[in-house]
Amino acid sequence: MKINVGIVEDDRELRESLAKVVEGHSRLRCVAACKSGEEALQQMPSLAPDVVLMDINLPGMTGIKCTALLKDRLPKTQILMLTIYSNNNNIFEALQAGASGYLLKSNSSEEVVDSIIGVMEGGAPMTGQIARRVIEAFRRPMSNGNLEAQLTEREMEVIQLIARGYANKEIASQLGVAVSTIRRHIENIYSKLHVHCRTEAAAKYLGVK
Repeated sequence: MKINVGIVEDDRELRESLAKVVEGHSRLRCVAACKSGEEALQQMPSLAPDVVLMDINLPGMTGIKCTALLKDRLPKTQILMLTIYSNNNNIFEALQAGASGYLLKSNSSEEVVDSIIGVMEGGAPMTGQIARRVIEAFRRPMSNGNLEAQLTEREMEVIQLIARGYANKEIASQLGVAVSTIRRHIENIYSKLHVHCRTEAAAKYLGVK
């Protein structure tokens, strides 16, 4: 099954280039290429892409606001921010809004494809510095007892491995189950902890210390 990808980028040349990269890979399909956040909010909810490449600096509605609104409507969609600089403070805000990671606009076609496939397999491309800031921001006071009361024993095993940086395939291998089973566990974890991405889930787990 192909991964459906949406693109939100105001620069026409880059938008078309990204669409060609996506369409040129056997595992990917471009379902929308929007020039603004407003256009994305009109088109993408009905298309429900698996992954969205989101320009962080859009004219009009910002990429951060668009990310938050899309995640509210499409909680299962993974959003990767497109940015020029990896230390941009806006990246941190976008991750707080629900993005799963980011790509530099200078990344090669191979890196773009790898990141799209990787985020669908449970990865979260970002620097360690940004990841630490996100974890600190999302920490919530919660006792181990309260966390364990909310999650099943298997869900606790899954969230522990998420917090250690394992991707879905690695978690499935560790626990001896199918990747689809891990995805279901993660969906249940998100619902129970009221989070929208792996980073938030990890932060909730790490915040019990």
